[in-house]
Amino acid sequence: MRRLFPILSWLPNYQKENLNGDVFAGLAVGVMLIPQGMAYAMIAGLPPVYGLYTAIFPQLIYAIMGTSRQLAVGPVAMDSLLVASGISILATEGTETYLAFAILLAFFVGALQFLLGVLKMGFITNLLSKPVISGFTSAVAFIIALNQLKDLIGVELVKSNRSHEILISAIKNIGSTHVLTLVIGILGIILIKVIKSWNKKLPGAFLALVLGIAAVYGLGLHNQGVSIVENIPSGLPQFIIPDITLTHFKTLVPLAGTLAVISFIEAYSVGKAMESKAKSYKIVPNQELIALGTSNMFGSFFQAFPATAGFSRSAVNYESGAKTPLAGIISAVIVTLTLLFLTPLFYYLPKAILASIIMIAVVNLIEFAYLKYLWRTSKMEFALMLITFLVTFSFGMVEGIVTGVALSILLLLFKAANPHMAVLGRIKGFTEYRNEKRFKDLESWEHLLIIRIDAPFAFVNIQTIKEWILNEIQKREGKLKKVIIDAGPVSYIDATGIDGIRDLIDTLKKKEIELIFSEVIGPVRDAFHRNHLFSEKASEIFFMTTDEAVTYCISEDFKNQHANLAVQANEKTL
Repeated sequence: MRRLFPILSWLPNYQKENLNGDVFAGLAVGVMLIPQGMAYAMIAGLPPVYGLYTAIFPQLIYAIMGTSRQLAVGPVAMDSLLVASGISILATEGTETYLAFAILLAFFVGALQFLLGVLKMGFITNLLSKPVISGFTSAVAFIIALNQLKDLIGVELVKSNRSHEILISAIKNIGSTHVLTLVIGILGIILIKVIKSWNKKLPGAFLALVLGIAAVYGLGLHNQGVSIVENIPSGLPQFIIPDITLTHFKTLVPLAGTLAVISFIEAYSVGKAMESKAKSYKIVPNQELIALGTSNMFGSFFQAFPATAGFSRSAVNYESGAKTPLAGIISAVIVTLTLLFLTPLFYYLPKAILASIIMIAVVNLIEFAYLKYLWRTSKMEFALMLITFLVTFSFGMVEGIVTGVALSILLLLFKAANPHMAVLGRIKGFTEYRNEKRFKDLESWEHLLIIRIDAPFAFVNIQTIKEWILNEIQKREGKLKKVIIDAGPVSYIDATGIDGIRDLIDTLKKKEIELIFSEVIGPVRDAFHRNHLFSEKASEIFFMTTDEAVTYCISEDFKNQHANLAVQANEKTL
């Protein structure tokens, strides 16, 4: 029960000294959630109030079942845009069908996440490499920002997840820009940035929201063409069971599967970042899947669209002093009180302020520092990130993530097919062996070749390994008597690898060259024996260390030379 409901572990042992931090953090995130929730609902193509619904029940369920102490669950920008881009193909925005699909999508996303958690599939976080995630999220950030241009400049533009379509529409309609709306949006951006640079703990977005409402109401700007949110329904969401049918499942499952994986990876990566800072608890990936899945399923019964953890809110939660999930419960209470008593106050909220809040929020998704890091570290991974970014930016999010995953797999296969291999020499006066290309003045022997293969022997690389070894042997043709393979890095060998080694042994025998292995791990050595690769004694084929193998080869060579000299002496005597 404690594994399934971590609240049973932390709540009975709650320490009073954590209360101030939890209360302050809960208030800060709750205040932050109000404008963000409404803004993200608009990204998803839904009325703003649904963002507040999504900020309540998923957050409460996660506080009960989640393993992170600081993760803030609710609506987020990237998932909201995925919802809009997926459902807009199936239904017209603003219709009852569109709304029903959004809520039903939350249920299916949650069900898939819950199922993945039960099946212990938390390792899927490893399927998407960091360059792919970074390229994808950076592109999504730009797409989200471009989709806010219509509210920022006060002109109706095409809504799309393809950036060029939005840009073309914006250029065509630039002359119709509503200057007053643009001024409000720019002032909102400046205000949030200034407050954030001055004091990160202050709710800049909320202050911009309050000032925007005051300006519109006090100056009557809505009568001058400034678009406002207008009526927001008050009261808590009704309990409604989504219309779950096989047809709906087939329609929504591709989008639900994409969202389930991406939102989990997003939440897990944020949770790990919080864990590394707090260092007082451990994130459990499978339980996180179950917690997020239950949060989304339960939330769908109260008209929530798909939710996950937001980085900006989680960071504020941590920095404000949150120590336990009680902070999340307090945040949900703040949003609940807003729905019950405060929604009339948001009537005059300008949409340009919501656009400015979204634009500032998505800037955090763009990882400029990581781009520089990749350029220094790996040009291939830099290219992978750039391609993922460009495809997502130009053709859409699904196309971008599929391209990124496909290229990641191809890159992995390329690296596996071309492993690092080295000719080794012994450091003089020591028993250690190093790459001859990296170290000078190493001991070597003309009749002996020592090599290291830094990869498994598998179907994808065994041909490359064989060709490389034979090429090195050809350089020493006529002098070479023995080849030692330092197999310490070889973690496994498959059936194709066995066939490749057998073929290598036969080829070397024809050249009268003996093949010897050192530092072979047990499973690989077992595979050799099961397939009868060597008929000789194991003690003459396998050695515990490379130096033992070298010592054996040198001594064998000395014995052979001594025997040859004795034969020659006998022949002279006769």
